[in-house]
Parts: sequence; C-alpha cells; structure tokens
Amino acid sequence: MKRRNFVKTSLLASPTLAVATSASATSQDIPKYDYRLKYAPHLGMFKHHAGDDPIDQLKFMADQGFTAFEDNEMRNRPIELQEKMAKMMTQLGIKMGVFVAHKIYWNEPNLASGKEEWRTEFLQNIKDSVDVAKRVNAKWMTVVPGHLDLKLDMGYQTINVVDTLKRACEILEPHKITMVLEPLNFRDHPGLFLTKAAQTYAICKGVNSPSCKILFDIYHQQIQEGNILPNIEKCWDEIAYFQMGDNPGRKEPTTGEINYKNIFKYIHNRGFDGILGMEHGNSTKGKKGELAVIKAYQESDQW
Repeated sequence: MKRRNFVKTSLLASPTLAVATSASATSQDIPKYDYRLKYAPHLGMFKHHAGDDPIDQLKFMADQGFTAFEDNEMRNRPIELQEKMAKMMTQLGIKMGVFVAHKIYWNEPNLASGKEEWRTEFLQNIKDSVDVAKRVNAKWMTVVPGHLDLKLDMGYQTINVVDTLKRACEILEPHKITMVLEPLNFRDHPGLFLTKAAQTYAICKGVNSPSCKILFDIYHQQIQEGNILPNIEKCWDEIAYFQMGDNPGRKEPTTGEINYKNIFKYIHNRGFDGILGMEHGNSTKGKKGELAVIKAYQESDQW
C-alpha cells in the first residue's frame, strides 16, 4: 500500500491523531506524511512539541513531512541565527519561503505618495534584504506598498508604486530573487493601497519583471472579494506564492468557511511547484492544537 494511502486509512480515518497522542506526542509518535504541496509552517506553530529553539522547530516540521518554511521576521533575526537556520534547512531538505523585505507603513502612504525619502528607504531595505535572502537561500520576499495617499488620485498613486517597484526589480533581477506583492483585506488592515487580486495583477503587468509577482493570500482575498478560484485562474501567470488561513478566525483549514481541499486540488492540478505559507494561528492551544493543525493539512491534502 502506498504511504499516502496508508496514512489516510490508518490515521485520518480514525481520531487517533488528536486523542491517543494529545498528551505526550513527540515527532516519533506521529507518522510522517507525504504532502502533495509545499506547505510552509512558521516558528511558534509547533513550539509545544518542539520547544522554543528554532532549530528544533525546523526538525519537528521536517519530521512531520513539511518541506518548506516561512519566516516574516527573518530579516530582523541575528545573522548567526539566520546562518544556523539556513544550514539546518539544507540538511533537512526544507525550502525557505518568504520573509518581509522592508519596513511596512500601515498608516502612511509610503510608496503610493511618490515621496523620495520613502522610496529611498524602501529601495535600501530591498538591497539589504538581498543579503538576507542569499544567506537563507530564499527566492521570495514579501512587499506591502503601504497606506493610500488620500490626497492623490488612484491613478497617480499606482504610477508611483509601479515606478518604485521597477527600481526594486533592477536590484533583484541580477540575483534571481522575486518580491511578491501581497494585497490585504479592508477589515484587518483598513486603508491600504493594495487590496485586490486584479489590482495586483495589473501592477505586476505594469512592472513587467520576473522579480515582481503576486503573493495570493487566500484568507485576505476571501474577506476582501471572495471569488477565490476564478481570481486565482485569472491571475495565475503572475502568482508566485500562496498563503493560507481560514475565515473567520485566521486559523488552520477546516475551521472556517473556505474549502481548502478544493483550492489545494486546483493549485496542484495546475502544476504549482512553489510554496504555500501557513500564515495563521492554531485554533486550539497546546499540543492538542498543534496536532489539529497537522491533521487539518493532512485532511485537506487528500482528494
């Protein structure tokens, strides 16, 4: 029997994962699963099993079958830790996903304003993040253009953003690193410039570079505009990265209204070989909650 089918019948078909091991599970107690897609946990998601050490957390992720990892805060971590984590990911066969490439302005217009001081700061952040990306073997970095400039027409703001991103691509292209633009929802982040899939798609077409693509966060887009699969299809040629979180709650798949099994199946059938970041919290605390996350991804990976 194939390992995937064995896991499905012996583990997921029964409640043993959450019940038999919830009190004292270790990575050796949980059968390693062969995921179809590169789902990427983050630090803290499995700390009750693995402890606080980032290296031990990476080992635990690998023991569960996860082949990718993302870390929004990687840019701010000590260089020594970055190097240590990169070495361990290489040993474990884990691929590095996104980290946030720059200072994000949640309340100021930043890139939309066209102001030279903000543009200069952003481009310097991108240059610095190239060094981080090389250090940790990352091919993607997250970019959020900041708040709307309420004193400027949307067309002018868009040109300001596109012009700045073109300059960033001049920095990134020689290194074959891609910044992925993340549209965010109005409820959690009101007033931001970048909110919709089609808007992000148009900006990527305007920048016209392999170093500027879309980070399609399914949680944000479900809140912002829904129509998830049709929008993924329309944007497909500019999407380089996905992130997840169910809605409501921004927890693991199966806890809300989003049919992640269908979405994952669609992404897989399109031949996507990139990373899907698990950018959400755990619905339940402690080891029990961590096992629930693992079970949710195993169930959502079955079709």
